[in-house]
Amino acid sequence: MNEPVVTGCVIESYGRRVVVSPAGGGEPRLCKLRGRKLDVVAGDQVRIEQHEGADDWTVVERLPRRNVLSRSDSRGMVESIAANLDQLGVVVAPLPACDPFIVDRYVAGACYAEVAPLIIVNKGDLPAGAGDLSFMAPFEALGLPVCFVSARAGTGLPDLVALLSGKRTLLAGQSGVGKSSLLNALAGDALRTTGRLSEKSGEGRHTTTSSAIFRLPWGELADSPGVRDYAPPVVAPADVQRGFPEVLARAQGCRFQDCQHVREPQCAVQAAVAAGDIDGRRYESYRRLLNLNRQLVEKRGWRA
Repeated sequence: MNEPVVTGCVIESYGRRVVVSPAGGGEPRLCKLRGRKLDVVAGDQVRIEQHEGADDWTVVERLPRRNVLSRSDSRGMVESIAANLDQLGVVVAPLPACDPFIVDRYVAGACYAEVAPLIIVNKGDLPAGAGDLSFMAPFEALGLPVCFVSARAGTGLPDLVALLSGKRTLLAGQSGVGKSSLLNALAGDALRTTGRLSEKSGEGRHTTTSSAIFRLPWGELADSPGVRDYAPPVVAPADVQRGFPEVLARAQGCRFQDCQHVREPQCAVQAAVAAGDIDGRRYESYRRLLNLNRQLVEKRGWRA
């Protein structure tokens, strides 16, 4: 006889194996996924069941998602990262130098998923003038929340916790920005209690598909493997501008409704760039993402 079907939240994901925290409380349960097409990541609400005599539970259904943050792989195929998020915390630092175009892509990916972006500037303990953070100015001008912290010294962490409180936030960032140190400073005790799957099945968080959620007294932090680059999921060319609020706002004044703001005449976006009302680097980032989006579409073999 089967046990009753249980609902819960995926708090650790390792490809075809996940750990689910039951909605009614109790110990997290190690689960396998039913069927090869079931796409489940940390943050997903799922239904699980266990057959009599079986050690593992099985995820039998993924419940509807509020949102999902995704990325494109080198073939243009979409990979889910985490689901049902409130914020994406993009971690940057003065050193090593961050690629601002990748930061733009993270912000665009958050906009596509309808997840609020948050910029976290780490390593505030470095000497004044260390590194170049001038690329932050356009984000602040757009009204995006920016928080300056030092995971090493602990400065700014109370302000950051205030921005994270009551929300599920995924931390993302390039290698070397101190994302792991920041995660440890915010969720050290919870972080050290993970690894349940490693102990039970020999699999671990070193796998590239792993992701996890840490539940803290003030909110939830989601973590996923760091990547050297990030590309948002492929969208229709006309939707690329949704990742750039300043471009989207000016697009209403373009002569052509389907204007892509590259070479079209009477383009309000190009006029705003020329007048200095839209940051030139951010506009270049929009053009690069538009071009990358086209390349990924070609790799997928899509046709208009």
